[in-house]
Amino acid sequence: MAKQPVFKNTFRHFQNVQTRWMDNDVYGHVNNVVYYSYFDSVVNTYLIDKGGLDIQNGAQIGFIVNSNCVYQQSIAFPESLVGALRVDRIGNSSVDYGVALFKEGQE
Repeated sequence: MAKQPVFKNTFRHFQNVQTRWMDNDVYGHVNNVVYYSYFDSVVNTYLIDKGGLDIQNGAQIGFIVNSNCVYQQSIAFPESLVGALRVDRIGNSSVDYGVALFKEGQE
């Protein structure tokens, strides 16, 4: 399957993400599992800051029931990234988010 390009202008919310030294693996790039940590931080920061999610005392919690990731390009420490978030679908009891990471200045 061919990779479909993802463009920043298809997203509505953006936040800075900074890579860390410990994110790199022995191959010199950010390890695959770390991307999911970035995604989780982008979504939860948005829900806390903009959606009123109270992670300490609130009745709502979130579960990830499905995820996938298409790697278009590698990243490595030290790079500054922009996390991009959009809502792809709102269901009766679920929300599908689209999340992407862009290198600073990348569209």
